[in-house]
Amino acid sequence: MTRRFSFSSWAHKNPWIWSAAAVVLVWFILSTATNRFNLSNLSGIVLSASFLTVIGIAQMLVIATGRGNIDLSLPSIITLNAYVALIVIRGEDVNLPLGVGVAALIGLAVGGVNALLVVCLRIPAIIATLATGYVLATATLMANNYIPGFKVSPTLHYIASARVAGIPVMVAVALALVGATSFVLRRTLYGRKLSAVGQSRDAARLVGIHCGRIVASAFLLSALLASATGLLLGAYINGAFLEMGQTYLLQSVAAVVLGGTPIFGGAATSMGTFFASILLILLVATMQVIGLPPGTQDMVQGVVVILVLALAGAEAAGLRRTLPVRRPKGAARSA
Repeated sequence: MTRRFSFSSWAHKNPWIWSAAAVVLVWFILSTATNRFNLSNLSGIVLSASFLTVIGIAQMLVIATGRGNIDLSLPSIITLNAYVALIVIRGEDVNLPLGVGVAALIGLAVGGVNALLVVCLRIPAIIATLATGYVLATATLMANNYIPGFKVSPTLHYIASARVAGIPVMVAVALALVGATSFVLRRTLYGRKLSAVGQSRDAARLVGIHCGRIVASAFLLSALLASATGLLLGAYINGAFLEMGQTYLLQSVAAVVLGGTPIFGGAATSMGTFFASILLILLVATMQVIGLPPGTQDMVQGVVVILVLALAGAEAAGLRRTLPVRRPKGAARSA
C-alpha cells in the first residue's frame, strides 16, 4: 500500500521550508517593487548571509542542547580572533598555519571555560557566556594596542571575498558547513544524542547518554566556529574594529529560531539557519534602501527578533511536550 504524500507532515519534519519560502516571497516583492534588487544584489546578500550562517550554526548547536542555553560570548570571540589574525598572521600566508592554530586554541579555551561554567558549576549559560564575553572584550582592548597594521592574509581574503563563476567562495564554504552539519544531526549517533539531550536530559540519562559531555562538546564546537568566523570576517573587511562582532549577537539567535530550531532545544536544522540568515540580511538591505537611519534599523531588527523569539518560544514549548525521545542505537555502549 502506497502512503500518500502529506505536505504538512513533510513540512513538520523539514521546518526550513518556511524560511526558504519567506526568502522567495520577500525577494519577489522587493524585485517587483524596486529595480535596486537583482541577481547581482542577491549574490552580495547571500555572501553576507554566509558569515551569519556560520555563526548561526555555532549558536544552533548550543541552543539544541536545551534548557534555554544560548552562547552570548560568540561576538567577542569573533572580534578577538579578527585581531589575532592581524597580530599573528601579519598579512603573510606563511604565518597562516600559526594564526589558525592560535585562533583554534582560543576557541577551545573559551568553549572549555563556557562548558566548565555551565556543566560543572551549573551556572545558567546566558550568564556564564555573557561573563566570558566581557573578559574577551577586555582582551580585545589589550590586543588593539599591538596591531602592526591592517594587512590581511591573501588566502583568507580569497576565501572570504573571491568569486568563482560568479559564485562567492564563502557561500560554498557556508553550504559545505550546512551539509556537513545536516549529516551529523540526522545520520550520526552524536546528532541523535544531541537531540535527545535537548528534549529531556532525564530521559537521555536513562538511556546511557552522558549529557554533560554532549553539552560541553556543543560549546566547544560553537566557539571553534566563531573563531573561524572571526578570521574570515576580518579578512573580508580587511581589518578589525572593536564592535565588529556585536551585529551577530541577536541575529545569530534569530537566524536559528526563524530557521526552525526550537528555542528550548531538542531539534535543529542547519538548512533553516541558512535560509533564515538570508532573510535577515534581506531585511537589513531593505531598510538601507529605504534610507532608515542606523538607530532605526537596530530598533526594527530588535522588534523582529523579539517577535520571532516570542512566537517560536510558545511553539517550541508545545513541541517539547510532544516530541518523543528515541534511544540512539548503541547509546548505552558508546556514550
